[in-house]
Amino acid sequence: MYTLWIANKNYSSWSLRPWILLKALQIPFEENICFFENGKSSHEKFSRFSPSGLVPCLIDGDKTIWDSLAICEYVAEDFPQVWPTEKSARAWARCASAEMHAGFSALRQQCPMNVTRNEALTEISHELQGNLNRIQQLWQEGFDKFEGPWLAGKHFTAVDAFFAPVAFRIQSYQLKVNEHAQQWIERIIALPAMQEWKRAAEIEPSIEH
Repeated sequence: MYTLWIANKNYSSWSLRPWILLKALQIPFEENICFFENGKSSHEKFSRFSPSGLVPCLIDGDKTIWDSLAICEYVAEDFPQVWPTEKSARAWARCASAEMHAGFSALRQQCPMNVTRNEALTEISHELQGNLNRIQQLWQEGFDKFEGPWLAGKHFTAVDAFFAPVAFRIQSYQLKVNEHAQQWIERIIALPAMQEWKRAAEIEPSIEH
């Protein structure tokens, strides 16, 4: 069985991605949580199980996979349902996931994941609005091409997992998106696994940034 190391559910967007993927697809794993250090770097503590000193990190026997996208690809070798079955949908889903993995810096910086927050952002920068516009464009492309209700078709896959933290961010900061995007956000947040993550986040101790 896989072992997945994660950090605080209230704050760790990177941890959420593989966690929600495994949970939503009912892939068995053991969860290990290692909390961020209050007000200081957690690198040394995380380095005990993760070569990069970061989370998430998946352990499978004697194999260690320490990047969220690499974890999804590794798990897909045993569980093909991680990615869409149809080739064009699978290619699109991989591209969209990679774009999320590497981009959207304004959204990350100005709206750090805080699941328990419920307060509108007072100012939307040009860069943040550009990120939101691109996300909506990308999601709409998925809906149009693969006819939903998920981003790459009828089934929840890794691309939905990769944008799961965006759903929490948009909800927490009360960011405005179009109707189709909002419907997907409501759909993914309603998943039992997402609700489980949220409940756990709500009872965690807060940390200083």
